[in-house]
Formats: sequence, structure tokens, C-alpha cells
Amino acid sequence: MIRIANAPVSYGVFELARPDLVALPEGEELARWISDAGYQGIDLGPVGLLGTGSALSERLDRHGLDLAGGWIDLPFAGDEERFAAALSGLDATLDVFVTAAERGQELAPLPTLADSGSPERKAHPGGAPELTLRGDDWSRFADRVNVAAARVRDRGLEPTFHHHACTYVETPEEVDALLATTEVDLTYDSGHLLIGGGDPLPDFRRWRDRVNHLHLKDARTAILHEALTADDPMRSVWEKRVFVPLGEGDLAVDALLDEIVASGYAGWLIVEQDVVPRSAEDVERAQADQVANREALRRWFA
Repeated sequence: MIRIANAPVSYGVFELARPDLVALPEGEELARWISDAGYQGIDLGPVGLLGTGSALSERLDRHGLDLAGGWIDLPFAGDEERFAAALSGLDATLDVFVTAAERGQELAPLPTLADSGSPERKAHPGGAPELTLRGDDWSRFADRVNVAAARVRDRGLEPTFHHHACTYVETPEEVDALLATTEVDLTYDSGHLLIGGGDPLPDFRRWRDRVNHLHLKDARTAILHEALTADDPMRSVWEKRVFVPLGEGDLAVDALLDEIVASGYAGWLIVEQDVVPRSAEDVERAQADQVANREALRRWFA
């Protein structure tokens, strides 16, 4: 069983948002838009966006949605004090997931662990060999991932780990290392894989047995090279619209979806198209793009 979700980041609601330039949709409006577009689930977005406790459950019920997952970044490569402080705050976020899981969803939400990255990684989207963690640095990173994953499981939830631009798990080599040294399965993200130098179809096949969550997005890799010359490369990647509607980038969408269906994958497939709106027209465009993305998937998921 594959269920299709959408995410607040597709409408510009995430940490790179520019609320100084444009009013972004709030939780109720986002839930309505996503439901009306035909999605079955929604990603969490910033904690509190969709509400917490009974308010979250009531909002999901009102719009016929389930909670699919949600981003939780931790400084796995940071100093011990910083990691411990971040880990102590994990439980409050997991409370939100437990609330959703207790609704009796067909598919439980997956807390989506990710690395917080570093200023050095954020200056080099796409990765750089000299920034890859090795030896004791990687062992410490992997141990911390296992600690966080165990904390998620202690709450009765199953974790997943998101490889992501500008973090220490970005390139295919780094994903391979993660899977070889940790006990957490993978959120496979086709767009972040493209800009991390991966090849989506063979990489999906290689990692398939460890993939327990899917983020489907298309990307224009040429934008990455343009962004590297900017003063703030990470922000530039998003503001230059590296992520585009399905079929408008470098992703072989049909071939990947055929492979996903044939592989027997069962779980959430979250359509994402990270954008940074700078005007009301950009928000309207984001809404229209997500309707189009859902329609594009009806060949596989009516």
C-alpha cells in the first residue's frame, strides 16, 4: 500500500521562508489546499503549524488527512553538549507524532531524522570530498544516529533518516556509510539525491531494502552550479528554484515511479517541491504546482 502526501515546504513554509516579503499559508489553509488537491496525507512542517494534541487530531480529521512524517534535524556532527541539548528536546516533537499515531492511521507517521549540517556544508551544496566525515568523526556521528533512532522507537514509532543537501549525509557515498553503520532505514529523496550527485534509479535499487519512506521531487541540477557562486549558496539553491514540478527537471519520473511500484514498496510517498515564495503570486504558483503534481501521479495512484 502506497499513500500519497504533500508537505508544507512545497508552499514555502520552512526555515528558509521569507515572511518579510509575503504572507505564507497557515496550518488550516495548508491542510485544506492539500486535501482539496487529492493528497491523503500531510507532512508535519514546523512543530505547531498544524496544531498539537487534540487540535492536531481535529484538523487532520476535518480535512480527511493523516500525518505522514516530519523533519527533525539534530546536530549529529556537533559537540557533545549541543547534541545532548538537542536530543533532550526530541521528546516534545515526538509527542506530536504519538498523537497522530494514536488516531489509528492506516500508515503510521515516520519521524524523519536528519543532520543539522554545518556552516561548511551549507557553503558547499552538492557535497565536497574534503568535508565528508571519516574515521572517529563518522563513528561518533553514526552512534548518535543510533541513539536518536532508539529514542524514537521507545515511543512506539519507527524512525527514518533523510539524506539532505548541505548536511553530512548528502552524497551517495555518505548514504552508503549511513546504511552500513546505523540501524535506521532511509527516507529516499529523489531531488536531494540529484543535487548530491546521485543517480536516482540505480541508487533506489541499491538501497531498496532499507528504504522505508519516500520523498518524490524533481530538480534542475544546473541551478546548483549557479548557486555555488552566490554569497549564501544554500539559500541561493532554494531561491533559484532548484526544485521544480514533476517532469520539469532532470528526474526520470516515469522510470522511477515504475520501479517504485514494481519493487513492492509500501508506505508513504510524499511529494515535495521546496520553494521560497517572494510574492503572493509565488504562493499561488506553489498551490497550482501541487495540484499539477498530484494529477501527474494519477497514472500510478488514481
